[in-house]
Amino acid sequence: MFENKEKIITIIEENKDFYTDLSDKIWDYAETRFEEYKSADLFCNVLEEQGFKVEKGIADIKTAFVGTFGKGKPVIGILGEYDALSGLSQKSGIAKKEPLQEGGNGHGCGHNLLGTASLSAALAVKKYMEENKLKGTIRFYGCPGEEGGSGKTFMVREGVFEDVDIALCWHPFSQNSIFSISSLANFQVYFRFHGKSSHAAASPHLGRSALDAVELMNVGVNYLREHIIPDARVHYAVTNTGGTAPNVVQAESEVLYLIRAPITPQVQEIYDRICDIAKGAALMTQTKLEIDFNKGCSNLVPNETLETLMYKNFKIVGPPKFDEKDKKFADEISKTLSESDIDNEIKITRLLTNGNEKEKEKSIKTKKLADEILPFYYNAGILSGSTDVGDVSWVVPTGQIITACNTLGTPAHSWQMTSHGKTGIAHKGMLTAGKIIGMTAIDLLENPDIIKKAKKELKENLDGKIYVCPIPDDIKPSKIK
Repeated sequence: MFENKEKIITIIEENKDFYTDLSDKIWDYAETRFEEYKSADLFCNVLEEQGFKVEKGIADIKTAFVGTFGKGKPVIGILGEYDALSGLSQKSGIAKKEPLQEGGNGHGCGHNLLGTASLSAALAVKKYMEENKLKGTIRFYGCPGEEGGSGKTFMVREGVFEDVDIALCWHPFSQNSIFSISSLANFQVYFRFHGKSSHAAASPHLGRSALDAVELMNVGVNYLREHIIPDARVHYAVTNTGGTAPNVVQAESEVLYLIRAPITPQVQEIYDRICDIAKGAALMTQTKLEIDFNKGCSNLVPNETLETLMYKNFKIVGPPKFDEKDKKFADEISKTLSESDIDNEIKITRLLTNGNEKEKEKSIKTKKLADEILPFYYNAGILSGSTDVGDVSWVVPTGQIITACNTLGTPAHSWQMTSHGKTGIAHKGMLTAGKIIGMTAIDLLENPDIIKKAKKELKENLDGKIYVCPIPDDIKPSKIK
C-alpha cells in the first residue's frame, strides 16, 4: 500500500515544473466566471495530449468540460476550478498593493492552483492505472464559475455527476487540514426597478425614482436583519444607480443580493421575505419591479469515511516544506495584515478543530506559515462562506482538503492572496494537494469497500432528504454583468 502511494508522489514530483508553469499561465489569464476560455482550453489540451477523452461544453456551459480515462466502475471524479475574481489584479510576489491592470481581474482565491493540483492528481492516477493494469475510471471535471456563478450547481442539475461514485477536491488556504465542515447555502438575485425619468427641479412630480426604490428596499432589508437566524448572511451591491446626473429622476436602478443560510429552505424563507420588501419599495415609489434569479448553491455535506482516508494520506505526504525565500515573503506579507486578519485566522482554526486545539490557535500569533497538519475533527461546524461543491456533495460522497498556499492571516479575495499566486508558497501547497488527492483516488480504486461505506454514510447523513437544485430549471449560467 505504501509503495503505491509513494509512486504517486514520485510521478507528481517528476513533473512539478510542468505543473508550476501551468498554474502560472492560468494565473496570468485571470478569467472570470464562465469566460475562462483560455484556461479551459489549456487544461483540455493537456488532458488530450495525455490520453484522456475530453468532452467540452458540458451542462450547456462553454467553459465546462470533463476528461475521462479508463472504463467501468468505480468512477472517481476529481474537481478542478480555474476562475478568477474581478477587481483583484495584483503583481505577484510583492508585499504591497500594486495592480497589474487597474480594475483588472486577479486570482484572489487561488483557483489557478486548485485546477492544476487536481489535474496533477488525475494524470498521476492515470499513469499508475496503466502501469498496474488497474480497472476503473478516473475523471477530471473542469468546473467553471465557482465565484458568483455556481458552475457545479448547474452541472449537478444537468446530471453530469449521476454515474460518479466518489468526488475529491481541495482548496488553497493558509492551513493544512481536512475540510470537514458544512457551508452556507445561498441564492443570488437581481432586483431591478423601472420608473420614469423627469427633470428633478422643474417637474419632479412627474418622475418615479427607481433609485428611491432601491434605497427603500435596502433600508427594509436592514430592518429585516434583526429578525432572521443568526447564522444567516445578507449582502448587497447596488449595480446600477440610474446614472450620474442628480438633476434627472433616475428611471432605472438595480441591486444585486446574495442571501445565505445553513440550509436551502432557510435561504428560501429569507428570500421570500426580501421579495416582499422589494414589492413594498416598488409600491411606495410607483415603480415596476423585476426579479431576476441569478444562481444558488447548497450546503456542504461532510463525509467522514473519505475524510479519514484523506487524512491518512495527508499524514504520509506531510505539510508543504517551505524554504527561506518563502519565509521571507511571508514575513513581508504579514506586515500588511491587521490584528483583525490574525484574529479571523484564529477563528477559522477554532472552527476546523472544533475548539479543541487552543495551543495551535495561540501559535498563529507568532507563526507566519503553517508548518503542520491540523488534527482531524469530523463535521466541526459551519463555514460562514459558500461553495458549489456543496451541491456535488448531496449527490456524490465528497472529500475535501485544504493546504497551506499563503501566509497565515491572509484574507481570501484580497490583493495579498493574489500576490501569493505564483510564489513558491503557493506552488508547494498546490503540489501537496495533488499528491494527497491522487493517493486517495488509488485507495478508492483498489478498495471498493471504502466506496460502499462512503455511499452508505451519505445516505445516512441525508436521512431521507432528497436533493433539490436551488436554481430553477429556466435559469442559465451568466457572466458578470
